[in-house]
Amino acid sequence: MDKRIEDMIATIKREAHDAAPWVGKAGIDERVLAAMTAVPRHEFVPPDLIVSAYENEPLPIGHGQTMSQPYLVALMADLLQPRPEDVILEVGSGSGYQTAVLASLVARVYSIEVIPELAEKAAARLKRLGYERAETHWGDGYHGWPEHAPYDGIIVTAAVHDIPQALIDQLKPGGRLIAPVGMRLQGQDLMLVEKDAQGRVRRHGVLPVAFVPLLRLSEESA
Repeated sequence: MDKRIEDMIATIKREAHDAAPWVGKAGIDERVLAAMTAVPRHEFVPPDLIVSAYENEPLPIGHGQTMSQPYLVALMADLLQPRPEDVILEVGSGSGYQTAVLASLVARVYSIEVIPELAEKAAARLKRLGYERAETHWGDGYHGWPEHAPYDGIIVTAAVHDIPQALIDQLKPGGRLIAPVGMRLQGQDLMLVEKDAQGRVRRHGVLPVAFVPLLRLSEESA
């Protein structure tokens, strides 16, 4: 294994152990770790940041957006409890990195990105790298992607003031939704939403986080 990837996985495991009091578990599922090992993170960062691709830190990808640090990518995927047959909705494609990790774990990933340039580049990158289980779309992820609903899991990769009802409505009974909630960088919680078989929703905070805010289509056009 590439030493950079080996070090990244070791850091993810260490971070998971340290975060156990908040998360409630001291490790990341082995399938998720295997996906993190297999996806070439350096392919998803700007050329001048390739040297930092496997560091456990967020990286800028242009347009005021960032790619999350590897530990958070792994944790959010892990919290979805992805199964090979699942269909997942991702709100916020960004560079396509989290999309690729999820596409390595489930049957289908539908990913929405509001910034046209990022959406175009992510789609081309995922196609070039062979992630055929991922489909990307330019649009306002706040409304989800109802054409392919309901979803086994939904992941939001930017901070929302509150979780949009449209996303909760598009979540299957028994499904899970992961999103950073809170609009101030130093006041966000990674939130897990679970919908039971009767459609009842339970929410609980997992971990303090700091994500860029989720852009709406009107904001991006302004």
